Amino acid sequence: MPTVAKYKLPKLPTDENLGERLARLRKERGYTQIEIAERIGINRVLISHYETNKLRPHYEMIIHLSLALEVTSDELLGIKPSIKKDMEPSLKLLRRVKKIEALPASKQKILLQNIDIFLKGAEK
Repeated sequence: MPTVAKYKLPKLPTDENLGERLARLRKERGYTQIEIAERIGINRVLISHYETNKLRPHYEMIIHLSLALEVTSDELLGIKPSIKKDMEPSLKLLRRVKKIEALPASKQKILLQNIDIFLKGAEK
């Protein structure tokens, strides 16, 4: 029978658990679970289980996840805050730009005008 801990651990610097942080970092960088799994060489289901806290990643998996997400293990573990890469657009955004570039010029013009209108309204 497990014993009750006598000591309370200090509060962590974040309220976010590892799974939530993993999912947030993955989405911020524009990756799907499949893409991260392929970068590491594991099954997508494992990524899902890590993100939903059904499984806890081994320390070596933390390293692989950090490398795949291009973050430090401290960022992934919540020890240090995430460093946002303001200079680099996300993969999600780049994929959309490529789709827009593949459109005919007339459709690009209409789409970009709509985006400009939306952005102008969002700034208010």
